[in-house]
Amino acid sequence: MDLGISGKRAVVTCGSAGLGLACAEALAVEGADIVLMARNAERLEEVRRVVRARAEVTVDTVVGDMSQRADVERLREGAGSGGVDILVLNTPRPPSPMRDFLEEDDDDRWEAAQRDQLDASLLVLRRLAPLIGEGGWGRIVGVTSASVKEPMPRHALSTIFRAGLQAALKHLSHELGPRGVTVNAVAPATVVTPTFSAFHDLERRVAATALKRAGTAEEVAATVAFLASDPAGFITGQTLQLDGGRSVSLV
Repeated sequence: MDLGISGKRAVVTCGSAGLGLACAEALAVEGADIVLMARNAERLEEVRRVVRARAEVTVDTVVGDMSQRADVERLREGAGSGGVDILVLNTPRPPSPMRDFLEEDDDDRWEAAQRDQLDASLLVLRRLAPLIGEGGWGRIVGVTSASVKEPMPRHALSTIFRAGLQAALKHLSHELGPRGVTVNAVAPATVVTPTFSAFHDLERRVAATALKRAGTAEEVAATVAFLASDPAGFITGQTLQLDGGRSVSLV
């Protein structure tokens, strides 16, 4: 399937590893030029080389923290000069270890989770969303968590603040729809990345899925690329659960 995004320009936040890197690669392979934002300059340069080796596209990098206004302004200035068609909102992982709500008695953890899982994404949305859809076409995809639809044990911080992002994306889908911009989210669980493997009991997580296996970053990225595509133009305001059938809810 031709996704119809060759020549489009995609911004990917937290794009130097894990799901962010996989999303950048998937979009680049489809011909989209990439703007990557992450905090580690050395890692960003390595990722730029990796993506360029896979696809003959332009890969620009912005070293910065998406929770810092000055860094996001630099991202806006850098991305805006070439136009923005696609925005993929990836965020840092929540504080570890994961805990239930009543176990979360550390104010620093609450503040860090709110900053990284919600406030940073809202800041990027507020500054970049106005740039998207100027030509009557645009895509925004947020990476949240399966727990926003069906809360999981010990995921209090991830659930609460990512649910806030999900609400913002739903609202924005109506606001940006008349401009030809779709706004959606992917909600993964039990997806193997370096950080997931380090912090979670993979065997227990896999046993809870219907498929009895873990997902891959590439599978999540392929879904993000589809939602960013031309053929997905009538899908908006939705959250696609990527959890291997872990959720038992009907909706």
